[in-house]
Amino acid sequence: MNHSHLRRFSTLLGLAKTDSSSPKPPNLAFLGSNRTALPLPHRTIPDPLGQDLDFINVAHSHLVHSDWGKLGTMSNGLTPFRIKHVLVKTKRDHVLALEFFKWVDEKRPGLHSLDTYSIILHVLTREKNFKEAEAMLRGSVIPRVMDSPMKLFEALLYTYRLCDSSPRVFDCLFDTYAHLKKFRNATDVFCRMKDYGFLPNVEACNAYLSALIGARRTDIALAFYKEMRRCRISPNDYTLNMVLCVHCRSGKLDKAFEVFKEMEGMGCRPTNVTFNTLIVGHCKQGLLDMAMRLKDTMAKSGFQANVITYNTLIHGFCKEGKLHEANRIFSEMKTVNVSPNVVTYNILINGYSQVGNSEMSSRLHEEMVRHGIKVDIVTYNALILGLCKEGKTKKAAYLVKELDKANLAPNASTFSALIIGQCARQNSERAFQLYKSMKRSGFDPNSDIFNKLISTFCKNEDFKGATQVLKGMLERRVIPESVVTFELVKGLCRTKETNLAKELLKEMERNRLLPENYEKINFFLLEDENDRKEKG
Repeated sequence: MNHSHLRRFSTLLGLAKTDSSSPKPPNLAFLGSNRTALPLPHRTIPDPLGQDLDFINVAHSHLVHSDWGKLGTMSNGLTPFRIKHVLVKTKRDHVLALEFFKWVDEKRPGLHSLDTYSIILHVLTREKNFKEAEAMLRGSVIPRVMDSPMKLFEALLYTYRLCDSSPRVFDCLFDTYAHLKKFRNATDVFCRMKDYGFLPNVEACNAYLSALIGARRTDIALAFYKEMRRCRISPNDYTLNMVLCVHCRSGKLDKAFEVFKEMEGMGCRPTNVTFNTLIVGHCKQGLLDMAMRLKDTMAKSGFQANVITYNTLIHGFCKEGKLHEANRIFSEMKTVNVSPNVVTYNILINGYSQVGNSEMSSRLHEEMVRHGIKVDIVTYNALILGLCKEGKTKKAAYLVKELDKANLAPNASTFSALIIGQCARQNSERAFQLYKSMKRSGFDPNSDIFNKLISTFCKNEDFKGATQVLKGMLERRVIPESVVTFELVKGLCRTKETNLAKELLKEMERNRLLPENYEKINFFLLEDENDRKEKG
């Protein structure tokens, strides 16, 4: 049998773990090749004879009568062959089979073989004890076959008929690999299942899709969904909501609506999750009118907007600076008895803080406390940012002291807000002290904070301080903004520190961290150097 296509896809999935920039989704077309299912192989185990037969019959009798004391005296005579036969004899009683399996593991650790594991997995999955089967796969079986995972599939395949098993055993294996985010192994299992005429159920497929989406492998998730449809594995609400979510995340709202329209034809009904996902997608793109229309459609379809719906809309309006509309949605939310939560208040407080309205932020904070909603670090950071943007750094410092009382620790956003406040006051020295405290606390400034610090130093004509921050920026492999870089280079040239400016630009080149318009900045430096030579 030719598995070249299977190997090619598995290799792609292996690479996908480390290469998230793959521009094209993998080609799953090979999975759709029309070929007759392979016959199931049947491997029998030799009949026991002599001492083996006596041992197996006596052990089985003690087991059936729960005579563990007598069974214990036989533990030294256990072999993988004898264990297999006892398990096969108890395959109709999954509780008894599992007790025996665990007893062997306790009395004779390491004696179980891949075949005995396969038999107990067949027994458990046939009786729908998937929780125990998955726990066994995760804890004992998969770690044994890390180097050759397909050996496990083959062991299950060869013992399938022996145990009168059901396809659920392969569903369980596929599902477990998906939950473990072992995408290559999951795909190999899927392909091998198809070879032998098995198809995973929709729940196992959903686990795989969910794991892929969680790992941001949306290209592979969509390709797998197409293969599901081709194989006539009927999607359910959960499947379609995930596919719709993928399209919304990637900004393909037209594709998301196609899935939305197809839902009823597939016997699925939209849910709150469906509408909320579409609303999130439209809010992210600033399409707030359409997001509001979707909320209305949601109500007409018999679904009540919940806290997620309202939070999404409020966030969308705040992001666009439309605080009046955000407040209107907030009022409507309370009118229809949807209780705002900490996320709701944090969104609004941050929205007002971003536009420099710390007074309104403070009112919302007071309302939040009045309603018994616990303030978190996000709330404090938003309040601190609002005060800092207005240059009210003393009030911001007071809030920082309150963090201890609330058993909260400052994080990167707290330090960033405080640095922004000092930069707004042109206090580069204090901003730099906060920058150093931030690094000591284990947090890294983002690009915006680095650029603000450099710009503030330049405005204060402290170009040495700006250079120090820029060097720290390059160490963190963050590319500086062209405006800030140009500002610093001009300042260094003006203070006759041309060599230092040249050194900085060379360092950017060496590290390949070039800002936009780098050539213009470099050209300015060369022109300045030539002018000085002519005048000198």
